[in-house]
Amino acid sequence: MENNLRLLRKSRGYTQIAVQISTGIEQALLSKYENGERIPPTETLIRLADFYNVSIDYILCRTENPEINL
Repeated sequence: MENNLRLLRKSRGYTQIAVQISTGIEQALLSKYENGERIPPTETLIRLADFYNVSIDYILCRTENPEINL
């Protein structure tokens, strides 16, 4: 999961601070999620998926398809 979060952020040209400002998730937590030191709770996964416009399954590495299937 940590690799996808970092890749999503970097591929869109965001810093952790920019993601923090847009999502309200503390930069220190974002860093821990990206480094695999902590697993984000469901609410945070939803917020990140909405921010990056990808599925939670993509963030969790359950699929390689980032598209949201409704």
